Amino acid sequence: MGVRACTNSDLSVDATISENVRDLVRLFRELPNAKGTFATKFVNRELLRYDPRGKTRIRFSLMPPETSRLVDVRTSRVEDRMATINDFVEAGYEVNVNFGPVIVKEGWREDYEELFGMLDAALSPAAKAQLAAEVIFLTHTKELHDVNLQWHPKGEKLLWRPDLQEHKVSQASGARVLRYEKNLKRSLVREFREVLEERLPYCRVRYAF
Repeated sequence: MGVRACTNSDLSVDATISENVRDLVRLFRELPNAKGTFATKFVNRELLRYDPRGKTRIRFSLMPPETSRLVDVRTSRVEDRMATINDFVEAGYEVNVNFGPVIVKEGWREDYEELFGMLDAALSPAAKAQLAAEVIFLTHTKELHDVNLQWHPKGEKLLWRPDLQEHKVSQASGARVLRYEKNLKRSLVREFREVLEERLPYCRVRYAF
């Protein structure tokens, strides 16, 4: 079965102003060899009424709550995102989680250990049985850095870490971006997966980079 990302925008938000999202869920429900998927940081319980019948995958983006309050501006609380997962599974969605962007700061490992414990406590057996995750470490750009300094300077202190980051050319867009230094990132990804396996052994990792 092919999986198709519906859009790069947050469809949970789009659904508050348009019927297009309901139409997409209905479309994928009827397609025999395809599934829709989108990531969200917004809890929209109206989607529970859409009857996806397992043909739409929602990926709730999660990060430690303290970090989220600094960098996830105008989104639903991480605690609320986790609390609604069981309801979406019961409503017929496949529900995955998106651990991203993973932001490296002092105590980041302990923060994620706590987050994984919170998630484990929140999930029903049915939600755990189908859970998978994608893990995406932070990439950043100078252009976004300049914007964030004007609007979200506290959060930007966590994102802009030239002492840990290096430039690379994005394979997707060809843009010049900042990522964690290659060898450092390799060890960070390995450590993250070790902690995840220890705390959420039932959570399959779809990819991590």
